[in-house]
Amino acid sequence: MILFNQISIQISDGGVSLNTDIFEANLVNLLLLGGGLFYLLSGALSESLSERQQKILGAIQESEERLQEASGKLTESETQLAQAQIVIDQIKKDAEQTAQQVKSSILTDGKSEIERLTSTAKAQITTIEARVRKQISDYVVTLALQRITMQLEGKLNSSLQQQIIDRNISKLTD
Repeated sequence: MILFNQISIQISDGGVSLNTDIFEANLVNLLLLGGGLFYLLSGALSESLSERQQKILGAIQESEERLQEASGKLTESETQLAQAQIVIDQIKKDAEQTAQQVKSSILTDGKSEIERLTSTAKAQITTIEARVRKQISDYVVTLALQRITMQLEGKLNSSLQQQIIDRNISKLTD
């Protein structure tokens, strides 16, 4: 309070005088320096804080834009994934149908081939049977002729001839 009184006395006298009191002079200087610094630095500090706030707001807006882009891409990717899944399911269904058709075709072809082979085998067996019967018949005829020839030559008696004929006839019926 004494300080303000002396300052006010010096100012009211109309002149500025030099204060030789070091304590008072330093306090005034410190107050002036503090006020000046506050005045000068408050503007710079406000400006710096304002710039920083603008940068932060810009970064936030940019992040929000990136988030929206990423959300859009995610939605698009999910849609593409769903479409791909539909295509995959259709391909699986088509593959199963094709596999069933191929299986059915193979089984049908296999049955036809088995039937063809069976009928061919039966025909071959029938042909072989006919050949064997003909060979047996020819053999029996040959034997019969040989025996008849032997009988005519008188080498066989009638009971032996009857046995040979009976045996050959029984072979023909088998």
